[in-house]
Amino acid sequence: MVLLYAIALAGLNLLVGYGGQISLGHGAFFAVGAYTAAVMLDRFTIGHLATLPVAAAGCFLLGLGFGVPALRLRGLYLALVTLAFAVFLPPLLKRFEQVTGGSMGLTVAKPQPPAWTGLAEDQWLYFLTLAVAAVALLVIRNLLRSRVGRALLAIRENESAAEVMGVKLSFYKTLAFAWSAMFAGVAGCLYTWVIGFVSPDSFSINLSITLLAGLVVGGLASVYGPLLGAAFVMYVPNVAQDISSAAPGVVFGLLIIVVMYLAPTGLAGLAGRAGHTVRRRVERLRRTRRRPEPVPPAEPPDSPPPAPQPLATPPTTRKG
Repeated sequence: MVLLYAIALAGLNLLVGYGGQISLGHGAFFAVGAYTAAVMLDRFTIGHLATLPVAAAGCFLLGLGFGVPALRLRGLYLALVTLAFAVFLPPLLKRFEQVTGGSMGLTVAKPQPPAWTGLAEDQWLYFLTLAVAAVALLVIRNLLRSRVGRALLAIRENESAAEVMGVKLSFYKTLAFAWSAMFAGVAGCLYTWVIGFVSPDSFSINLSITLLAGLVVGGLASVYGPLLGAAFVMYVPNVAQDISSAAPGVVFGLLIIVVMYLAPTGLAGLAGRAGHTVRRRVERLRRTRRRPEPVPPAEPPDSPPPAPQPLATPPTTRKG
């Protein structure tokens, strides 16, 4: 689960962390990917891997559609539009009961491991999720290091200056929304594989808020921030659940406040500063060890050396 949430957070990081656009609707893109896979597996006799590109392509096109209002809206206005999508989708899924299963949801089979692998079902699911996550995170990393990533950073810092430099604002803003939605859909597809069940209640507005909170806690515009944020949103509620049934919400909220107060750049920024401090101290110790030890002054002799004897002068002879 951490890996699939890391994919969703990495896609959201592409839009929010690097593009500077706020989205509260990525839980809905996650749901679209999950339901795409579930409906295909429920209605057609196909393999699980075939659902992945369909879910990715569908969410990419949906993201393109939402990228259009992103050209005219920004800040809180864009956040409200995406929030409306996240609120609107669960009732819509309940409406089309014949396709989506309504409030009861859909139950699908999990991918079974091939006989030659000798793996159990959970192990096979783990390796499948790990492989997809590795490819997705590698694509996102390369994307951020390309012209697209540099253009998004320029747009985030100053749109007017970026436009003067020749960056096409409409193209890159729409593309960022599409890519971000696509990776959320991929994560949703993996969710269907892992859980084997989808229902509208699983994709409420809380999911969108959790994804955004996890990204902020992990660290915006950071390579490792999505991984840390995914671990945070998965493990903290589970550990708190063991304490009390009412503890997850309280502990989750308090930890978010503490992290934002102590580490405004997120856990990734905190880890980076800690690593920099450790490296600086190690380098200081190395320089101290390399410094030559001072040579102690020579001790004075116990007795003074004998005084030099005067040179003997030859006798002079007088003539006459």
